[in-house]
Amino acid sequence: LLDATCAPQDIRHPHDVTLLSESREKLEGIIDTICESAPEVIEKPRTYRKRARGQYLTFIRGRRRTRQEIRRATRKQLGYIRRDLRHIAKLIETYGSEALSARQKRDYEVIQKIYEQQRYLYTNKTHSVPNKIISIAQDHVRPIARGKAARPFEFGAKISVSVTDGRMVFIDRLDWEPYNECHDLQMQVERYRKRFGHYPESVHADKIYRTHANRAWCNERGIRLSGMPPGRPLARTEENRALIRKLRKQLKRDDAIRQAVESVFGVGKRRYGMGLIKEKTKLTSEASINLCALLMNLETILRDRMRGFILRLWNWLGLELLSGAFCYFPN
Repeated sequence: LLDATCAPQDIRHPHDVTLLSESREKLEGIIDTICESAPEVIEKPRTYRKRARGQYLTFIRGRRRTRQEIRRATRKQLGYIRRDLRHIAKLIETYGSEALSARQKRDYEVIQKIYEQQRYLYTNKTHSVPNKIISIAQDHVRPIARGKAARPFEFGAKISVSVTDGRMVFIDRLDWEPYNECHDLQMQVERYRKRFGHYPESVHADKIYRTHANRAWCNERGIRLSGMPPGRPLARTEENRALIRKLRKQLKRDDAIRQAVESVFGVGKRRYGMGLIKEKTKLTSEASINLCALLMNLETILRDRMRGFILRLWNWLGLELLSGAFCYFPN
């Protein structure tokens, strides 16, 4: 069973104006740090922080914000950030950046990228930019388009998952950038062969996986790919009635089998924490996602072993009870 999902991160819902306001406040803190650590007493450059904060609060407290109001607020915050970046560049050139902490240096680099991206979005009147940063603290997180009614976008790592007949879960790909999961089918099937020594009899996947290239690749290796076969549907004639009935039954069975991967995602997100990854860094988040899959597999193994133990115990107890009953009632 093949499918892809998103493991959402525990971050605030991104808003461009809020992201710019947070960037501006961090830049103001960097300016204060450099000025306070200067060898002589210097006058802080003018940043208009009170005015910028008031303008942001006035905008964010509005219930309904029009497109013109959003662009106006974005333009103002971009102007404040541009001024702060210019001041910081002059201060670093004069006094150096030794007074800044490692976190402030990292935030300064991330904010520069955010400013370039937001300026591009504002200038070109668009909402899409490559490698868009939506969080300063977690700059590796990207918006993932899922196409769901409640959540058209999710923010986290996208994972390609394969599930075997024994309900063992394997994460074959984990990426923070959005990608098309149909290109992972061949890689996932080859990994199945590497794990178990042979190709699977059938692969059950969503419609997005059923491309001409994937169908041809599976046919060459004798693998049946679930779903409607390519080409025009069969005509409803007396000769094709039995074949059409068999095909419909097979499609219904394939769809029922494929639905099991959705339950695996539900269990992983509701019971094992994959629905909200609370780790902050990229490495710890990836470790947490893989740990969820490991725990799901361990529970599957323990459940199967416990079921076998209970069956053996039940058979033993049943034989003992039957033998005792025959001894008590010899007739």
